[in-house]
Amino acid sequence: MDDSLRFDMAEMRIWTVPNALSFLRLLGVPLFLWLVLVPEADAWAVLVLMVAGITDWLDGALARALNQGSKLGEYLDPAADRLYIAATLIGLAIRDIIPWWLVAVLAAREIVLLCLLPMLRRAGLVALPVTVIGKAATFCLLWGFPALLLSTYDTWWGALASSAGWAFALWGTALYWWAGLDYVRQARALSAASVD
Repeated sequence: MDDSLRFDMAEMRIWTVPNALSFLRLLGVPLFLWLVLVPEADAWAVLVLMVAGITDWLDGALARALNQGSKLGEYLDPAADRLYIAATLIGLAIRDIIPWWLVAVLAAREIVLLCLLPMLRRAGLVALPVTVIGKAATFCLLWGFPALLLSTYDTWWGALASSAGWAFALWGTALYWWAGLDYVRQARALSAASVD
């Protein structure tokens, strides 16, 4: 079999261990929102976010170790990250744990990236590859928000969680925008190259 055809078939795989982990991660999004908003079971909600964070790292590691990378995985992984961040933002803002301005700042970044889609389509792409800065931003946000959720407990560790949570959340927000601006730069370069 031609090597390029073998590579293309590998890229089209759906049923892989990393993709299964990403699907499971996606199923946790509504569970997390329900835990935060209905019974306000914050410890269980944090556990769901922790499992999501671990599987986020694990699906990438397994994709490389098992040679199970796929196009679907390239879309599922960042989609799951964004859905967790959106669900966490909405849940925490509704409960008045974080201010709505933080939701607006992070949502504005997503709107900027949505505006890149026409440029990417002209270059023959649907999305840009996830960068190290983008992964670091997601890591900070996915660990900062659970800490902020734990800050609702009126204990010494709740106060500690508040400090750590705000540090991770603000640093993650800055990195999130840095990665977003880097994606803008990449999209403009690709768009310019496709015109030439």
